[in-house]
Amino acid sequence: MTERVVLYSRQGCHLCDEGRGVVQAVCADRGVLWTEVDIDADPALKERYGEEVPVVTVDGETVAFWRIEPTLLAAALARHDAV
Repeated sequence: MTERVVLYSRQGCHLCDEGRGVVQAVCADRGVLWTEVDIDADPALKERYGEEVPVVTVDGETVAFWRIEPTLLAAALARHDAV
């Protein structure tokens, strides 16, 4: 099974730390697998996301960046479940 939620982040980013907590909580509540990717380890991701981190995707679709709201992430997961 692959992770449905991806958190794109970087080291030393306080918003990333906050976003990680939100992703952990929402995904644990819904039983959804997630992973975290450090954009600084990949030049293409660093170019793509730059200073917009953290970025959260659900099933490959960007659903949030900078401030990750739990209700928005949960709604995105529900919306993708319905498809």
